[in-house]
Amino acid sequence: MNRSPFGGWAAAMALLAALALASGCATAELAHEHAAPSVSAGPSISPSPALTAAATEDLRDPAQVVSENGLLKTRIVVERKKVPLAGRQLWALTYNGLYMPPTLRLKPGDRMEITFENRIDKQTNLHVHGMHVSPGGNSDNIFLAVQPGKTFTYKYQFLKSLEPGTYWYHPHPHTLSAAQTAGGMSGLVVVDGLDRYMPRPLRGITEHVIALKDFQIVADRIKTDNLKMGAPTTRTVNGQLNPRIHIKPGETQLWRIANVGANIFYKVALPGSRFHVVAQDGYPVNKVYSADSIVIPAGARYDVLVQGGKAGTTELMTQPYNSGKAGNQFPQATLATVDTSGEAVRQATLPTTFGPVDDLAKAPVAARKTIVFTENSAGTQFYINKKQFDHNRVDFRSKLDTVEEWTIRNNSDEVHSFHVHTNDFQVMSINGKPQVNYGFQDTVDVPVRGNMVVRTRFLDYSGRTVLHCHILNHEDEGMMAVLQIDK
Repeated sequence: MNRSPFGGWAAAMALLAALALASGCATAELAHEHAAPSVSAGPSISPSPALTAAATEDLRDPAQVVSENGLLKTRIVVERKKVPLAGRQLWALTYNGLYMPPTLRLKPGDRMEITFENRIDKQTNLHVHGMHVSPGGNSDNIFLAVQPGKTFTYKYQFLKSLEPGTYWYHPHPHTLSAAQTAGGMSGLVVVDGLDRYMPRPLRGITEHVIALKDFQIVADRIKTDNLKMGAPTTRTVNGQLNPRIHIKPGETQLWRIANVGANIFYKVALPGSRFHVVAQDGYPVNKVYSADSIVIPAGARYDVLVQGGKAGTTELMTQPYNSGKAGNQFPQATLATVDTSGEAVRQATLPTTFGPVDDLAKAPVAARKTIVFTENSAGTQFYINKKQFDHNRVDFRSKLDTVEEWTIRNNSDEVHSFHVHTNDFQVMSINGKPQVNYGFQDTVDVPVRGNMVVRTRFLDYSGRTVLHCHILNHEDEGMMAVLQIDK
């Protein structure tokens, strides 16, 4: 039996689920069959000011559900529930009654089975963001919908070649992705294996999840409709407001920094320290690189090594970030307080080389495609190649076991983040400037009025999948396209 943070409650719920499944309650329907309103429906209500707080509690890493004997088996219940959050009691959309649900932790080659029960009043589904797994059947199939009151069992078989690092899970029903993710429906997935690339002194070091989740407040609820990216937004780490992160002087820790929100950008910095990146978007880098700050769009993840400096406190912050004149100016905010204290330890030597090199620069290119992001002047409708998303239409076709080169053009006055399901990609250039290949990614920003060239390799899985802007407001309002991978 898998370890579960829900104890006897989980066992009871599993029994109820088995009875429900036996009575035929598990259904999945195509996403186009729903009649739910879009996130822009209803009157617009301005959110309350963003909440802030002094650092009064220690960082709590989320509970974990861990695979055993090659299987991670768990239950996720979607429900609207009042939760303690940032010193308030707020209505949120939750997984298993939690704003920060458990981290799903597995190994390459494992299987995962999730009994997924929908107790909210709109359809939903589940997407394992960034994971190289089948996009069809009852696996990572975002064209499925689990209707209100229904239960569905997702089954995933991961390859032994699955890259170690940090991923996440969230809903992906078209027109409702932003509302449900912003409402609280997101959690992390960790694939073990980074340790094998670490020098021995850094294996088994302290690691922390730094899940960046944000919300807007209206009265006693998290706002889910008429979301405005520039509105006052409370930012949390693991659902906590300015928690304390403890580190000893000289100590090296692994932080899994993930933007698991719907829309907004983070420019994360820890003044006086540098982030040493060992994986990006669930992909180990081939060469460790360092940065004073990291811009993290919604959906992106960075696994970094952080070393404790002199004794004292420092704010882990998101710095001001401007996403363009048609976008938003995001203010500086404190995310957490880093408390460097205790007995100093000898500072470890950080690795330089890391994961294996995977480079598509010299690969034969089977086809080239151009993907153009545009939007209307009001910023209310969004397009890929002048078309809005239609699940019935195939927008791009590719062939399994080939490499393609894609040019992504942003013909708008705000940053868009490019994301593709099933297979990640290598960034070749941005605005004509060649990019260093540290490893593949799955969510990367395309500059205002700029372009990005990527190469992607279609491995292992055929079928229908999608590519889109991972600003979920933009995806829900049309900036998504269907990619058919043929055998």
